[in-house]
Amino acid sequence: MKKLFLHTLSALLLVGASTATLAADAQDGQAYQLRPADRLQVSVWREDALQREVRVLPDGSITMPLIGRLVVAGLGTEAVQEQMVERLKPYMPDPIVTVTVAGTDGNSVYVIGKVLKPGLVPLLTDNTTALQALSLVGGLDRFADGNAIRVLRSDGGKQVLLPVRYNDLIKGDSLQTNIQLQAGDTVLVP
Repeated sequence: MKKLFLHTLSALLLVGASTATLAADAQDGQAYQLRPADRLQVSVWREDALQREVRVLPDGSITMPLIGRLVVAGLGTEAVQEQMVERLKPYMPDPIVTVTVAGTDGNSVYVIGKVLKPGLVPLLTDNTTALQALSLVGGLDRFADGNAIRVLRSDGGKQVLLPVRYNDLIKGDSLQTNIQLQAGDTVLVP
């Protein structure tokens, strides 16, 4: 009986320690930053009229009744919740607001040119590379110039072209050209 108790206690301590580690990691990690085209689910407790899905507009804002226009691009959901609570306080005592990300449509890149399925590619992780995006569109067609691929990126208001040497990459060469993509990039495949 004593042995069973010790095993159970050890297991509980391990679970508690790993839960604490995961919570600390989540707090240390940076929250997802909202972008234009993202979808948010907003709800205010006990206010059915204030429960809706909204899309972040190209200017980075959303609009809600009583709250008005609120710029949310670059913020996390907790910061948006806090701003909404402050704007609702004149209309209701102690508003409880929940904001969740319903869709990360703004976190995507475009792949155009000689690929099998050109179009919008969602960035499913924060470290998606050019090769991964090209695989998501089915790869290159047979007439594509693999070593002439470029990524068009906006950098501080100006456009920058970054080379991707696909043919070399699949041979294990020019690994530095397998760049990490950012939301809004356009992969050009001639």
